[in-house]
Amino acid sequence: MNVSEQAPGVFFVEGPASNWLIVRDDSGFMLIDGGYPADRDLVLGSIRELGLEPAEAKAMLISHGHVDHTGSAAYFSRTFGTPILCSPEELAHVQGKVKHQVTLVQVLVRAWRPRVFRWMLHVIKAKALQAEPATQAAAWTVETLKVLPGKPEAILLPGHTPGNVALLLPAAQAIAVGDTFVSGHPISTRSGPQMLHKMYHSDPAAALVSAQSLALANSLATVRSPGAVLAKVILPGHGPALHMPLADALSALQT
Repeated sequence: MNVSEQAPGVFFVEGPASNWLIVRDDSGFMLIDGGYPADRDLVLGSIRELGLEPAEAKAMLISHGHVDHTGSAAYFSRTFGTPILCSPEELAHVQGKVKHQVTLVQVLVRAWRPRVFRWMLHVIKAKALQAEPATQAAAWTVETLKVLPGKPEAILLPGHTPGNVALLLPAAQAIAVGDTFVSGHPISTRSGPQMLHKMYHSDPAAALVSAQSLALANSLATVRSPGAVLAKVILPGHGPALHMPLADALSALQT
């Protein structure tokens, strides 16, 4: 686990195979995503490393309902009463009522590849198969998000999952893109902005269109406020943080 402040009040935590964020301001702190189930102690430790108490988290926001991002959600909800919030379109997934997850068959047919095999072993050790859904999760609203630390703004980007989002932190000029696109992954041989392997997406074509649509969001932000930058610190769900304008990352996006 590595904790680093990538933008003012925005702490990026690189876990063993997925990342999460701690966002802090004068109103307190919140989490974005929560690793695999076996990462729970690391999530708690990353909070305490910053001198914070896990029980005081204002919320845990979920970018999408995959088990490598929701692994700590049920524990925080049950133990501390932490609100677990996601997009309305992703709520049934986070609550465990539906599943949009890579299947065992999709993995096994590729397990002859060493990187896939090692990733599969890590997933098992990370207790992905025992993941507990966050049954008490709720859908956020624009008003709910505005009062949270960092005043996040959700951008719906369906494709990776139906309710997948990126979370913009305007004051920090940072954006948590979850798995919309990443900068690395255990089964990838590349680094830099890239799409995850198609087996991870519920709709690969829509996932690519959604990722590329962030360029339009950047353009519209500039029209509304000349000189504005949607984000210049990009915080993916997998791989290191990227310090570049979002438009440049999207131009370099590898599929």
